[in-house]
Amino acid sequence: MESPAFFFSIFIGCLLLSITGYSLYVGFGPPSKTLRDPFEEHED
Repeated sequence: MESPAFFFSIFIGCLLLSITGYSLYVGFGPPSKTLRDPFEEHED
């Protein structure tokens, strides 16, 4: 359990979880009110 690969894999896993959590927060949380939809802007 003292190998560098173990700590590196834990670091990568935590990094992926934090990026996913942040993107869900921006996409569906309070900041999503300020996002614009380019498909609605160019609708015919």
